[in-house]
Amino acid sequence: MAWRGYSVLLRLTVEDALRSSVRGGRWPLTFQQRRGFKKAAKKPEPKNVVEDPGPSRTSEPHWDPQLHGPQRALSRLIRPFVFTVGFTGCSFASAAIWQYESLKSRVQSYFDEIRADWLDKLRPQKRGDVRKEINQWWNSLSEGQRTVTGIIAANAVVFCCWRIPSLQRHMIRYFTSNPASKTLCSPMLLSTFSHFSFFHMAANMYVLWSFSSSAVSMLGREQFMAVYLSAGVVSTFFSYLCKTLSGRLGPSLGASGAIMAVLAAVCTKMPEAKLAIIFLPMFTFTASNALKAIVAMDTAGLVLGWKFFDHAAHLGGAMFGIWYILFGHELIWKNRDPFVKLWHDLRTRGGPGGGIQV
Repeated sequence: MAWRGYSVLLRLTVEDALRSSVRGGRWPLTFQQRRGFKKAAKKPEPKNVVEDPGPSRTSEPHWDPQLHGPQRALSRLIRPFVFTVGFTGCSFASAAIWQYESLKSRVQSYFDEIRADWLDKLRPQKRGDVRKEINQWWNSLSEGQRTVTGIIAANAVVFCCWRIPSLQRHMIRYFTSNPASKTLCSPMLLSTFSHFSFFHMAANMYVLWSFSSSAVSMLGREQFMAVYLSAGVVSTFFSYLCKTLSGRLGPSLGASGAIMAVLAAVCTKMPEAKLAIIFLPMFTFTASNALKAIVAMDTAGLVLGWKFFDHAAHLGGAMFGIWYILFGHELIWKNRDPFVKLWHDLRTRGGPGGGIQV
């Protein structure tokens, strides 16, 4: 369902049509020679001496694990691990503050509507107004669909940025996750919103849209966003780890890891729910069986080294979703009260009358 694989042709240079096959959100290491990234001329220097590319060479440095060794390779994952833990904590802390502020805003809006001029409510709206049509469409969506609309819009914007040749250098550096890259932390989040293939993006966003109503009704929009963003970073770190240990290095991109966490959370919470494949609606199966099949397929792909999908990211997202429903909700979300109380005290300190206690 939430797959990271695709096959596209990417224009890498301005003068030449150098193309690279993109499979499973993973590109071969030779992909680092891209637009304007030409090899430096070889100089008669001693062997095993790496030439400094200089400021004019803009390609990502070629990180060879054979030169660095296993310990050096794993040591590069310390910063991504710290970033994963810190970002996850900040995501849930921000979600708790967001929920507090939303509750306070809803209460304030209720009293504002009571004091509003009743004539404004009787004033007729113009027919055919674009804003009216947009409001009607927006109100027809479920809370989950409204929540993921922003995520889909962000993915669409990043997809359009891939079409701009002058931005591709930055897109490759910051919007693809690669343990061999010099930039390790920010791509762990940004690559979750990055798709080069339209079919890849459409498939991922369709799955996210399909499960959004169930996930948001189960978790709430604030908690859902914390889980989604955290799962994107956690799945990328798991991909980093598996690539480093196996030596199968290469870039990845796509929202599949985060979407797998949403899918796994819904299937774990509602194991008897009936699911079907869009192209085969006559065949239905339970959510628990679907989750088992997906995990088994990704496990086999990871062990056998299949390259069409980033199976490590899929498994990392699925395991995070399962863990959160079974344990994480109790450990993290239900223990947010002390933090919310601290925020409430800071928010209302010095203000008249206290505030709303959540």
